[in-house]
Amino acid sequence: MKTLPCPCQSGQVYAECCEPFHRGAARAATAELLMRSRFSAYAVGDVGYVRRSWHATTRPPDLVLDDDVRWYRLEVLGSSRGGVFDTEGTVEFRAHYRANGARGSQHEVSRFVREGGEWLYLDAVLTRAR
Repeated sequence: MKTLPCPCQSGQVYAECCEPFHRGAARAATAELLMRSRFSAYAVGDVGYVRRSWHATTRPPDLVLDDDVRWYRLEVLGSSRGGVFDTEGTVEFRAHYRANGARGSQHEVSRFVREGGEWLYLDAVLTRAR
């Protein structure tokens, strides 16, 4: 996976993009970077990172990733705030997946908060699933 493209489609290799976040070697500087790293965690099956990057007040008690779902493409559609000096922000995106031979997508506006210098996923509005 070290030389494979990052699932978040940043154009970088996984080892230099989202993997440092997944390993805990780096923190996402913006809400968009956190969202991209969370998408990549879903794509590589890193449920631990998904849980760690989820705000404690909204994190589900149990999280199991569906082995039949393969997340393969991310489109970032826009963002509001969520920069290095902000404490909250939103990111709108469409995530594409394959499940049981069918393709689909999830269109979402996610909310993020920064606490103690760390961005965390708070919740989302699912705008459309296909």
